[in-house]
Amino acid sequence: MAPVFSIAELAREFEVTTRTIRFYEDKGLLSPEREGQRRIYHPRDQVRLRLIMRGKRLGFSLEEIREMIDLYDADTSEVAQLKLFLDKINERQTALRRQQADIAEILAELDERQRECEALLDAKKGA
Repeated sequence: MAPVFSIAELAREFEVTTRTIRFYEDKGLLSPEREGQRRIYHPRDQVRLRLIMRGKRLGFSLEEIREMIDLYDADTSEVAQLKLFLDKINERQTALRRQQADIAEILAELDERQRECEALLDAKKGA
């Protein structure tokens, strides 16, 4: 018999709150069995939660994560999922590199303004 997990066990394993897991359930990313009010999670839910957490850590939106997980459910060979994942990785890398360039430009501008302000303060101190 396959192992089952409580919401508290999954929360501990993934270091998230039970509220977070319920949120993913509300968004349709997890679908535990119910025994009255009790949620029963199966290994499939555990894998899906692992994928959700990895996707969030990499900066993917919940919709992007859903798209990748749904592909896994539809194609267990994982080929379609891996191709989509590579596309998403490339998009994310491009966006992060663009942000990195923007940040570098802003930091250079701030450095210049800081030097100007310090020079003005020095001039006023000497006056």
